[in-house]
Amino acid sequence: MTLVLLKLLLAPVLVVASSLAGRRWGPALAGTLVALPVVAGPILFITFLDHGSAFVADAAAASLLGLITLALFAVVFARLSGLLWWPGVILSGWIVCLAADFVFASVRIPPWAGLVLTLATTFLATRVMPAERPEHRQPVSLPWWDLPARAVTTGALVLTVTAAAARLGPGLTGVLAPFPIGTSVVAGFALAQGGPAAAVSTMRGVLRGLGGFAAFCFLVAVLAVPLGGAAAFTLAVAGTVVVQLLVRSPGWRE
Repeated sequence: MTLVLLKLLLAPVLVVASSLAGRRWGPALAGTLVALPVVAGPILFITFLDHGSAFVADAAAASLLGLITLALFAVVFARLSGLLWWPGVILSGWIVCLAADFVFASVRIPPWAGLVLTLATTFLATRVMPAERPEHRQPVSLPWWDLPARAVTTGALVLTVTAAAARLGPGLTGVLAPFPIGTSVVAGFALAQGGPAAAVSTMRGVLRGLGGFAAFCFLVAVLAVPLGGAAAFTLAVAGTVVVQLLVRSPGWRE
């Protein structure tokens, strides 16, 4: 029963909390928060509870490659945000992300190499992002189903990936864990309600959050087997917080 509640509640609650923070402090912060392991973290933790430390260590190492595809999604979304209607922007980003995920699912590299590749890709992604433009945010009346839709969509991803983990294997489970469902929801609403400027700001926030996300996946990958899953996840969460405090931009409040 506890495991079922974790699958149904943990990630959706974290995504909703990120969304509410974004409403209060702007899309850049929402992007940064939703780019943290608010979905992949629960997926990996539930995978550990289901399949043990060795499985989740391999999955977390694969998740580092999944972060590369998340950075690609951020760039595609930001670049297309002024050219297409928001469903087309999301779909285009998903196509790129899924194609890269299925390529990376068969790749096996050490966690340290995955960490280096993730950080290098994130840096390059920040260099090719569109320039930020001043936002002209107007008060909007959000539909009643806004937050419930974000929660249900996130919960569906967690249930799907964790239920299929045994059949998918640690490689595909890992690269799919960072798949930008929560990010897409937050960014899609930012684009629909705030326009391209809000979308670009959100995606820049996403890239700022990937350092902490990478630290989380790396620490789980290298610590789950020698220390056990509980200790590994505790240290990974602490590492995420430390990294984000170190890389936090002075302009994070927008």
